[in-house]
Amino acid sequence: MDRRTLIGASVVLAASPVQAAQADPVVMTRNGRIRGRSEGGLKVFRGVRYGQNTTSQRFRAPLAPEPWRGIVDAIAFAPSCPQQARQAVTSEDCLFLNIWTPGLEAGAKRPVMLYIHGGAYSNGSVVDPLNDGRHLAGQDVVVVTVNHRLNALGYLYLARLDPRFADSGNVGQLDLILALRWVKANIAAFGGDPDAILVFGQSGGGAKIATMMAMPAARGLFHRSVTMSGQQVTASGPLNASRRTAAYLAKLGVTPDNLGSLLTMPVERLIDGLDTDDPLLSGGIYMGPVLDMTWLKCHPFWPDAAPQSNMIPMMLGNTLDETRAFIDPNGPLVRGLKWSNLAERMAAQLRMDLLPEWIVAQYRAHYPDWSPERVFYAATTAGRSWPGQVIEAEARARADTPTWVYQVNFQSPVEPRRGAPHMMDIALAFGTLDAPGSLTGTGGAARAASAAMMARFLAFARQGDPNGGGMALWPQYRLDRRATMVFDAQSQVMNDPRGWERELFARVPYIQPGS
Repeated sequence: MDRRTLIGASVVLAASPVQAAQADPVVMTRNGRIRGRSEGGLKVFRGVRYGQNTTSQRFRAPLAPEPWRGIVDAIAFAPSCPQQARQAVTSEDCLFLNIWTPGLEAGAKRPVMLYIHGGAYSNGSVVDPLNDGRHLAGQDVVVVTVNHRLNALGYLYLARLDPRFADSGNVGQLDLILALRWVKANIAAFGGDPDAILVFGQSGGGAKIATMMAMPAARGLFHRSVTMSGQQVTASGPLNASRRTAAYLAKLGVTPDNLGSLLTMPVERLIDGLDTDDPLLSGGIYMGPVLDMTWLKCHPFWPDAAPQSNMIPMMLGNTLDETRAFIDPNGPLVRGLKWSNLAERMAAQLRMDLLPEWIVAQYRAHYPDWSPERVFYAATTAGRSWPGQVIEAEARARADTPTWVYQVNFQSPVEPRRGAPHMMDIALAFGTLDAPGSLTGTGGAARAASAAMMARFLAFARQGDPNGGGMALWPQYRLDRRATMVFDAQSQVMNDPRGWERELFARVPYIQPGS
């Protein structure tokens, strides 16, 4: 889902030193000194370069920054990656991160919470106000948010066509790994602990994290993970990725013997090419991580959890009404919805190959008081957006790894027909309830749900366990109970809260879209 970004002209490239007030914080990084801002009791650094300009590195692995002299300002967000979604400023020079810290004391060793944005692998940016780190950082942690290459710029698989582009199918992932290396090398200067890094991400951000958990190059770079409505059971196979590459190149009028033209083609044309029809799925072309047997040698969670990932404590979550974010309650699929057309309308929204008429009959028998609309959203969520999380959690449970599962039930008071949709947990986890794009409202119930969620995330960042501090016990996810923290105005642990729906869709295999 495209992120709504309302930053305006404040997004600029932090590239050259300028004069600033004496009180502004200056930090020496491994590459040189940077200057941030003092804001509300925090030290904030926006637009911190962690990689070189990728314009000259298209479809190739990123490069660490060159050292600089003097002081470089890090006071404004840098551009986002070029994409089809609307962003205020975009550029191929987009390898920047942002830091919020309570202080710069040497040896403070605060836990680090590094956030990766959603938008699948094609769109999005951490300049979204929902991702502002000030509320979390105010709880004595260091918050980092990261931008990286997306869509064709980050995931176009050209390796089988030209050895120059051997890394192309995963360079967006390599950007994130480079960012994590930068954080590990430099975060102590910002009061952070390089040995206590939690990565968390929503939607596509969670999927990127799940993928990194299977990438040897990411080993040791983070120590706990949270995936928020974002899973990656399987990556794209190289043959399917090659089919998509062929379709994309045909759209651009590029043949395999003139791939070099991609290096000088205007970036706007590369983005326009994303309108290519996907040869395997309906809609626009999918770009995502590729099982290239170089950087990614096994699927993240098939046939089981990648052994490397089992060493990392993990929290996985979804919202109760995921598809209410994707499918407009006032749109044509829901308008005029009735029992006679429900199966037909839900069919194309499912990712599980089950007879839709049978699904409707099962829901009607089990929940006789539910309306067609409620069945529509419950079934499309359970048969589209939720199965990946179930598969990952159960794979980790079978491996006896430290795993916790949550579900967001908090219903939007701003748009009641949206329920608890995809993206609801962003504002709750960041405490950005009043940010543009938030559906939480700022009432007492929203504040209670957010406080509960933030407390668990913070505990997990500090110790790799979301318990302690007098909070009620949140048991690890195990197959005998399937304990799940339900975040709401009154949060509580429930065992297998949607067990009937889980079992209904477990009858058939789940195929990760894009694989």
